Amino acid sequence: MPKLLFATASPYSSKVRMAAAYAGVGLEEVPVNTTDEPEQLLKNNPLGKIPVLLTDDGENIFDSRAITQYLNRVSKNALFPRNPAKRLEAERLEALADGICDCLLAHVYERRFRPEGIVHQPWLDKQWKKVTRALDDLEASPPKLPKKITAGQIALRACLGYLDLRFPGKWERGHSRLRRWTKRFDEKFPELASRAPH
Repeated sequence: MPKLLFATASPYSSKVRMAAAYAGVGLEEVPVNTTDEPEQLLKNNPLGKIPVLLTDDGENIFDSRAITQYLNRVSKNALFPRNPAKRLEAERLEALADGICDCLLAHVYERRFRPEGIVHQPWLDKQWKKVTRALDDLEASPPKLPKKITAGQIALRACLGYLDLRFPGKWERGHSRLRRWTKRFDEKFPELASRAPH
């Protein structure tokens, strides 16, 4: 069975765990702490980032978008539509959700690893502006939630879960449609919701 090196709080790990569950691909989940730089992680991803998928035939796959593409191939297109326009839509939504997470992690790491006196607030403000702009765009037209979803919707759910985990009370105002979207997602796909960042 493939192994996934992951962390429960990571939105990228969450996305991959949800995507694998949705695609019906079984994984042995191996929690890792990237701060400790464990040998198994560094051996399989020199960047020391998670998630990393270790396949049964000895391949190591990173980052999360490469993993969702791999999961899509082995599940015969369970995560991305075959139709080129619809596939592009799913890929774009995944990229947007991941991009929001990139900005959020810049926030988290700036505060976690810099002494308070040298935290660069203009940098944090710029990252938050990107997050707000992207959330406003999604709020204006939330993605549909059909019976068959894509890696795009899954990535967005992981992203909103990360916002709930690390930025509660800071993003919800003006984004009621996205809050309702999350609730509907969790009602329709409870087995995925349990893999949201925590």
